[in-house]
Amino acid sequence: MKWLNKFFIPKKEKKSEKSKLGLLLFENTSEVIKAEKILQKEGYKVKVVGPPPEVRKGCDLAIEVPIIEITGILNFLKTQGVEPLDFISFSEDEILKPVDLFQIKDFGDYLMVRAANMKITVDKKTLVIVNVSGGGCPDVPYLASILVGVNLNNTFSPKELAHTLCGYALHLAFQKAKELLCSG
Repeated sequence: MKWLNKFFIPKKEKKSEKSKLGLLLFENTSEVIKAEKILQKEGYKVKVVGPPPEVRKGCDLAIEVPIIEITGILNFLKTQGVEPLDFISFSEDEILKPVDLFQIKDFGDYLMVRAANMKITVDKKTLVIVNVSGGGCPDVPYLASILVGVNLNNTFSPKELAHTLCGYALHLAFQKAKELLCSG
């Protein structure tokens, strides 16, 4: 009867197979932004993360994907002219995990959301952005001048203007602040 076990995966193994994830590593931020956009539009559940330093190549961002969908994702990306540099798999219980991009700091009346190297501070009562800082990319002063004074309920997104890592991180911080403060 032991030979029958080869044909059936125990429930524990089935669960760990579902929790297997992978990282798509790209050359630059523009490729990550483009890949995220087209994968989400196609209905894939993907998430932009910071790759662990041990596997980082090219860009400081990566896309986390379910490993079970990797063949379809890679084929689809290829048809769209976006090909990652590499694919790394891991499971949720491994040490080699993506770095969380977000840090949240509550200052009482204000909430600061940091995504990678960019920070947005929001007045919690009015939902107005009162400060933007961080980065080092040339578009940060321009983006800050647009965002300071904007209400989080505004339909504008920094992603519309983001072409650098800083701009994209600012978009992520904006979205996280919106998620935290506008979902109630």
